[in-house]
Formats: sequence, C-alpha cells, structure tokens
Amino acid sequence: MTHANCPRCGGRLARDNDSGRCTPCQSAERDRLSAPPKVPASFWEHEPVRQALAERHLGRVIRAYRCHPYHGRIALPQTVVAGWLGITQAQLSRVENGPPLVHLDRLAHWAKLLGIPASCLWFTLPGQPQRPAETAGSPRASTEAQGAGPDEGRRALLAAIAAVAGGAGLLGGNELVQPRRIGTSDIARLNAVLELYRSVDRESGGGLLYREVARFAESVYRMLDWSHPAGLTSPLIAAVATARQLAGWTALDAGRHDDAQRHFVAGERAALTADNAPLVAMIRYAQAKQLQHLRHNRDALATLQLTYAQLGSHATPAAKALLWGAEAASAAALGDHQTAVTTLGKASDQFERVDKDREPDWMGFYDRGELFAQYGRVYRDMARRDRKHASEAVRWCRDSIAAFGAENVRSTVLNEVGLCSALFLAGEPEHALAIGNRVLEKSQVMSSKRVVDRVINLRRDFARHRKLPEVAAFDRVLATRAMAYM
Repeated sequence: MTHANCPRCGGRLARDNDSGRCTPCQSAERDRLSAPPKVPASFWEHEPVRQALAERHLGRVIRAYRCHPYHGRIALPQTVVAGWLGITQAQLSRVENGPPLVHLDRLAHWAKLLGIPASCLWFTLPGQPQRPAETAGSPRASTEAQGAGPDEGRRALLAAIAAVAGGAGLLGGNELVQPRRIGTSDIARLNAVLELYRSVDRESGGGLLYREVARFAESVYRMLDWSHPAGLTSPLIAAVATARQLAGWTALDAGRHDDAQRHFVAGERAALTADNAPLVAMIRYAQAKQLQHLRHNRDALATLQLTYAQLGSHATPAAKALLWGAEAASAAALGDHQTAVTTLGKASDQFERVDKDREPDWMGFYDRGELFAQYGRVYRDMARRDRKHASEAVRWCRDSIAAFGAENVRSTVLNEVGLCSALFLAGEPEHALAIGNRVLEKSQVMSSKRVVDRVINLRRDFARHRKLPEVAAFDRVLATRAMAYM
C-alpha cells in the first residue's frame, strides 16, 4: 500500500487507513447526518461538479456533490442528502435522474442549503445582488441582455425552461443533440416547452426571450431528420411550424421585423406541409399583426381576407372571431368605419359560440380581453375622425383591461396605452396623463419594442392639449424616449 492524503484536510493517511479520511476528519464529520458540511471553495472546481453546473441541472449537481472525493472513497448515501433537503430517498433519485428542476424557490433553497456559491449558479439567490453581465459564450450567458433593464428572475426562468428542453433531449446547448428515434412523448414535451415560452412572452415581452426561442425553433427544425414513425410526421412538422410561429412572434415584439418575417415564412411552409389549415391561419394572422404594427393596413386586410377564404370548413368560431376582429381594426385604420363596426359584430357573434375544448391549444390566448381590445382600437380610429366616438373608445379600453388575466401583462399594458390615447381624444388630459405616466414606468421594465412604439405614438393623440404644461412635459419625455430608440 502507498501513502495517501486526506482529501478534506490534506493530512497524511496511515498505511492501514482504507476509509479515505484521517481520524480527526472522521470525528469532525460525525454530525454530517444532520446538516451539509462546510466545503472549501476548491470543492466546486471538481470537474463533475463544474459540468453539472454548466448543464444547469441541480439534480446532477447534487449527484456530483454526493460523489465528490471530499467526502471520502464512499459517496454520501442518497438517504443522508435527502434528509438534508427534506425529501425522501426515492424523490431525490427522481431529482437526480429526471428532468431539470424549474421551480425557482426550490432551486434557491437547495442551492443555499448546500452552500453553492452564487457565482456558480445560473439564477440569483434571494437577497443577493444581481450578477454583472457575463462574457459571451460562457455556459451561463445563453440569455443576452436586451431591451430594458435585466430582470434576473425572468432570466432564471428562461434558463430553467432551456434546462427542461435540454433534459428532454430537445435542446443541446452549444452542441447539437444526438439524433435518435422520436416518439409521441417527445412531441408532447416539445409542445409543453413551447407553452412555457408563450407564458414568458405574455408576461415579459419578446425582447427578453427571442434568442432563446429562435434557438429552440432551430433545434426543433433539425429533428425533422431524426427517425420517427410515419404517423408522427404530421405532428412533428406541425410542432416545427408552431415553434417558428412563436419565434416570429417574439421577434416582432422585439422589433426585429426581418427575423420575424423569416420565421413566419418558414412556419407557414411547414404548416402547409403538415396540411394543418388552422395553424396556417394562425401564422398568417401573426403576419397581419406585423403589417398592422408597421401601418401597412391594406396589406394586412388582404392577408386576413385571403386567410379566411382559404380556411374554409376548418374555420372554428375562435378562428373566425380572431380574423374578423383583426380585419375590423385594419378597416377602421383605412377609414372604412361602417365595415369595421359590422365586422366587429360578426366577430362578437362567433366569440359567443367558442367552445375551448374544440379549439386548438395554441388558440387559448384568444379571450374576451382580446376581442374588446379590437373594439377599443376600432373606436379610437373612429374618434380620430369624429370625437363623438371617444367615450366608446374609453369604455372598450377599460373593459378589455378588466377582462385580461393577471398573466397577460403585455396585453394589459398595450391596452392601457390605448386607454391613454382614448382619454386624450375624449378631452380628459388629466386622467390620460395619470395612465400615461404609469405606462411609461411599466414599459421600462418590459422587453417589448411594440409597447415602446405604442407609448411613443401617444404623441399623435394629445395635439390639442399640448399647451397644458403637464402635457408639454409628457411630450418632452416621449420625444426623449423616441430619440433613444432611433
């Protein structure tokens, strides 16, 4: 036998010591069953631990922690570590071998319990200052800082979603995922990840997650070359189309219009290949929303009308209401107010017939708040021609805000901008300024270029109130904001 050193204190081990620990360290560790030991900084530089941290998988970090040489030649039992974490041995086994954890509270609690340094983590511990921006290409720099000030909580959520996708074999980080045979469970996981990204988009805006979603969409596209049963070809292509649609939508919200169009075209092509007419309609609706944002309402109207005509028997009540509501908005912007009001009525009739159980899952975003928002938009355009419609615009904007759920943060803010415009048009500048200043604050913490553009465009609706000192001051703030985004 040869001499060896204790991995804990570095002391020389006796020739007959086969425990991997010197006697003093064994004595010091008698209480390790009740709490994790305090480990040196070098502990976290051990290659298996570093690799697990780079993969953003806390379960694998725990497994590497248990097997670290610091604890001796025998790994810490799962029962011991599970006791520290307040779970059972079976639960810990699932944590170590299952998909990555995404619950931020549990991630933070266990990381703090094990004493993982904040600099090693891909999320921010409660009470810790935000970390400075990391260098491009580092394992923890997958989410780039964009738009307004960084929100570490949301970035941690994005990292967790990416970790879920990676754990499910749908995303390979900086390297390609190895091809394998795809099953129905892969399609289900793929759509579940897309729904997680949608939830962040509704709350935070596309600027925060465009790069993440675009990267995911590219990974999903490569899955078309993987082996899979013939019966899964259409669902897989539809999933590719859905991923492209979401990538295009987040690009649009981030103000990246060329990228948005590229993703929309690729998504439409995939949806057509999958022979999924409702999904084609959804992608073209998103294209029309981009055209409306860019004030190409004639093109938007033509796109919507063609989409409805081609949808034919596949048109569900929600699809009809969605397309007709958007048509009404473009008609009003073009000055055809009678057609706009008539089309809104048709959209409302169809909305009352919606059965969510018979609609595609990705139509779940369309609710009463979205319908009322189109009413508010139509009546604002009418009020710009005739002030008598301003009170109706105010009412519809308030109704839409009240109808949105708490998770629809961006839609709520967009319609608060609309309410501000309507109040200016209705001759209520004091109320408008109260809403406008609140929206200014909210827009600064959202990564939505669409919201910023709408806020800046408020200037066109308070022209007749500009002589008021408060309005003039508000105008200067908007002008400064506009210059910052030129």
